[in-house]
Amino acid sequence: MIPLSSEQKQLLFDYCIGLASQEQTAEAEALVASNQEAADIHAKLKATLTLLDPLEAEPCPDALVDRTVWRLNSLASSQGRLQQLLASEQAKRIGAGNRMWVGLARRLATAAVFLIVGSVLFNVLSYMRYNSRLQQCQSQMAGVFRGLSNYISDFDGQPPAVAAAVGDPWWKVGNQGSENHSNTRNVYLLVRGGYTQAGDYVCPGCPSGGAARVSPAEARAYKDFPGRDCVTYSFQVSCQRMKNGKLLCRKVVMADWNPLFEELPKDYSQPFQLRLTRNLLTLNSINHKRRGQSILFGDGRVEFMKTRLIGTDDIFTLQDTDVYQGCEVPSCETDFFVAP
Repeated sequence: MIPLSSEQKQLLFDYCIGLASQEQTAEAEALVASNQEAADIHAKLKATLTLLDPLEAEPCPDALVDRTVWRLNSLASSQGRLQQLLASEQAKRIGAGNRMWVGLARRLATAAVFLIVGSVLFNVLSYMRYNSRLQQCQSQMAGVFRGLSNYISDFDGQPPAVAAAVGDPWWKVGNQGSENHSNTRNVYLLVRGGYTQAGDYVCPGCPSGGAARVSPAEARAYKDFPGRDCVTYSFQVSCQRMKNGKLLCRKVVMADWNPLFEELPKDYSQPFQLRLTRNLLTLNSINHKRRGQSILFGDGRVEFMKTRLIGTDDIFTLQDTDVYQGCEVPSCETDFFVAP
């Protein structure tokens, strides 16, 4: 068996950490399937990187690249001076006792080098993982918009909607009973009709989502998502869905999970009430480490915003409302409110 080249090993490394292009991915998968050495390297790299999954990503500074290059250059310079110092010390006549301390110093210096390099690589990999999940989240939102557009086209301009009366609750996600009029039942029609997949509604950056999955066969039997862990996005609550027989232009269609409603009663028979606090008025979505939220707009574009405001409107709250009971609706078309 011909040993792998350095280019092939680099390809496997890029493939394992998610940096390979589509063509490189296909090449790497073919290499792993046809070469035992490549398969062994791939398995070891995946096992090593798996250990990083439970670790939390640290906030990434804007000048990460510059700082990384500076630290690596400093490390290289320090390592060169260390080698010169060790060489000069080796040239001296030393006793048996001193040799022990020189050996210890070498081990400590080597350990320090590995710690510095490890800390740099960990920050870089953590940022790459965070950015990858953010891009996947935005891709899922774009897929939901395509499914929504196809549904509206197939139903003569009508959006997915379940009949509801004034005062019906929008927070009882997962309740399959006839009394359920949750806000997610509307978008779940896209899943039942095959316009979108159930997995598209679990943000990869949310730490508490994805515990339950819905197969295509199960999707047709449900009236709503099986539970809140199956949908970690929030969708617009409209004050008026149709006007003159046409779909109203909705500026905000969906967004990352509304931080006001992360904790909802599991017993649907119990009343729900939430009073706004100063913290709830400033908290970003939990989906992306509280750094901001992805938002899908009515024209199909998806943006990541570090603020909850669209102009002067907070998409996570209703205007002039401090207490929520889970059945409120916007009072005007410019009050964009996503829930639950």
